[in-house]
Amino acid sequence: MSALVRSEWTKLFTTKTWLGLLLGACALAGGFAALFTGLAGEDEGLPALDDPVYAELVFSVAANASVFLLILGIIGMTQEYRHRTATPTFLTTPRRGRVIAAKVLAYALVAVPMALLVLAVTVVVVQIYAGARGDAPPLNADNLQTLAASGLVLVVFTVIGVGVGALVRNQVGAIVGALVYLNVIEPIVASIGAISGAYKWLPGGAVQAITSDFEAPDLLEPWQGAILLLAYGLVAALVGTALASRRDVL
Repeated sequence: MSALVRSEWTKLFTTKTWLGLLLGACALAGGFAALFTGLAGEDEGLPALDDPVYAELVFSVAANASVFLLILGIIGMTQEYRHRTATPTFLTTPRRGRVIAAKVLAYALVAVPMALLVLAVTVVVVQIYAGARGDAPPLNADNLQTLAASGLVLVVFTVIGVGVGALVRNQVGAIVGALVYLNVIEPIVASIGAISGAYKWLPGGAVQAITSDFEAPDLLEPWQGAILLLAYGLVAALVGTALASRRDVL
């Protein structure tokens, strides 16, 4: 298994895709942190800098960068089909389940330092900008817990991306479908009263439950949201593995 994991890392780092996605994730997290800090107390919808809710909100914005980690996982799986390397990969390791498991493990491990960097950018932006405005939030236990929750979201979404890539082997289709689901379907579910109760059971609802419940509909408890999000990652990986093991390689 270790050889397969190293092979996946070799494939990943031979291109600059990971770097572009990492920079995009850092820019998104840092940009939102700066935006919320700049508007804190100035906009009626955002709490002031000295409000604990502001700290929870601004330290949870790193989780928004999960879309880039999701795409990283999708590309990691679908590039085998797009570049037609799946056939030699599966011929070298006929047990396809081991290949998918190695991808899940490899990308989950890569996501950890990437998530730490995204969190670091968020913290630096908040400390500098909020400090310049007169009141930077402390890195106390509650705020560190929010940051850890955001990091968990980033890692789990990478695993979900690998599973989605195994389910939908077309790279463009998988990425577009995932983005439409996250940015269109889930917000629609959350905004329609008759079905908004289902939102807390969706991945987006799980993310909000464990990061920030600011202006959110009814949500699960944070620990329940963490279990639900981990379950989504596990199910995506298992279903993707099962399908990849049974389908023909095209």
